[in-house]
Amino acid sequence: MMEWIESLPTGQVSVLIGALTDLAFGALAQQSRFCLRAACVEFWRGDAGPKFAIWLLAFASALIATQLLILNGTLETTSIRQLTTTGSLSGAIIGGSLFGWGMVMARGCASRLLVLSGTGNQRALVAGLVVTLVSQATLRGGLSPLREWAGGLWLVDASARNLADRLPTWLPLIAGIALLAGGIYLARVHANRLWPSLAAVGVGLCIALGWGLTAWHASWSFDIIAVKSVSFTGPSADTLMGFINLPQLPLSFDIGIVVGVFAGAMLAAVASGQFKLQSFTEQTGLSRYLIGAGLMGFGGMLAGGCAVGAGVTGGAVMALTAWVALLFMWLNAGIADWVLERAPRPLEVAGPAPTAD
Repeated sequence: MMEWIESLPTGQVSVLIGALTDLAFGALAQQSRFCLRAACVEFWRGDAGPKFAIWLLAFASALIATQLLILNGTLETTSIRQLTTTGSLSGAIIGGSLFGWGMVMARGCASRLLVLSGTGNQRALVAGLVVTLVSQATLRGGLSPLREWAGGLWLVDASARNLADRLPTWLPLIAGIALLAGGIYLARVHANRLWPSLAAVGVGLCIALGWGLTAWHASWSFDIIAVKSVSFTGPSADTLMGFINLPQLPLSFDIGIVVGVFAGAMLAAVASGQFKLQSFTEQTGLSRYLIGAGLMGFGGMLAGGCAVGAGVTGGAVMALTAWVALLFMWLNAGIADWVLERAPRPLEVAGPAPTAD
């Protein structure tokens, strides 16, 4: 089997790794209902409930498994772009803040929108396409000068990006175990069903699987292979633009992400009887989704990744900018939820009060 894989062209191996990793990610994310927005809303409303527990289980599992790969030498931090290049703290702060607002407005982060698209949710599909288009404009189009300006306000040298360098060797792993214990406790307190909780753990393990498989591929390939894991804003933008502009998509890990997650979510939804076509209605509205998706597209590219790409994938390797971006996503999601959903509204003028006869 290994000989057959190693005989394949580099692009085919990369897309195979991406597709298999993210086929599992899509299916498990759909079954667990993994979503940063839902977790944030629960948390900031004062009830760290079942959705928060699901996110915590996924994040902790990704952190533990990825740190184990680093500690045993399977994943070398010197090969990880988030730890070896200049980063942007201003990008993490501003981009994470915009992304936090956007995911509340669009009722789902970038990864959740792709997963929901696979279940037949047309609102998520439209919002996801807007995220993708704005991401591309932010990366290479008309919004790129604004991204470069905002990202250049506060840069951090590569030598300072790895938080693990400033901590005791085993502390990130121990922190991950503590977070996992917290997630298990909350899942039991709120009577989470066993399968969604296990699926959430599987979501986190898929993040580590992506890191491990791309590192393995890079270790024997004669070509330069980017060591990476699951992310959505950049890969989605490149996939869509390649589909529009090229007669044949170049094979890569990123192509496998988009196709794999969508297919995995669809297969899981169909198999579990949860596939259902849903569209915009007068109650759901449209403008809120579009504005939120635009904020996520720009914010995700500025922050260096989405709620998964920066928040979980980058957080699992202890990238400073990823943790800062995740923090500001959490903070601003709470602010956005309060402003949009819970803040007192001015009383409507209903006309003069009726007089007594």
